Amino acid sequence: MVRTEDIHEGLASMEMPDWGPTTPVTAPPLSEARIALISTAGLKRTDDRPFLPGANDFRVLPGDLDFADLQLNHVSVNFDRSGFQQDANVVFPLERLRELESSGEIGSVAAWHYSFMGATDPEKMDETGAEVARLLQGDGVTGALLIPV
Repeated sequence: MVRTEDIHEGLASMEMPDWGPTTPVTAPPLSEARIALISTAGLKRTDDRPFLPGANDFRVLPGDLDFADLQLNHVSVNFDRSGFQQDANVVFPLERLRELESSGEIGSVAAWHYSFMGATDPEKMDETGAEVARLLQGDGVTGALLIPV
């Protein structure tokens, strides 16, 4: 298992790209928001192709996904899979999101959600990040829950 201090040293020495300024947006109230999930757990459906090490692509997961069809495909041998094995909501809280929709706390659950492979070089994510942004806009998503794993 990797030690926390080793991870910190590696992250502290990593040069991060400068994406420049961004334009802030005003989000709707949560009770009117359409929410999507974006995970870095390397999740995929049974029939999807597996993630490869250093992958900068993503997998599309439907909003009506049955967890029996969900696989964790994270490539790191140090990745602790025990939480996912007990409850997939730990890395992909789709059932919790559905509950929030049912209770009226959020407006709706997005039709589509997205999973990336964690620990990918951020500079390799420009195209795929922009593509997911377009897909989210097309689905009318007004908020996203980012689940870094």
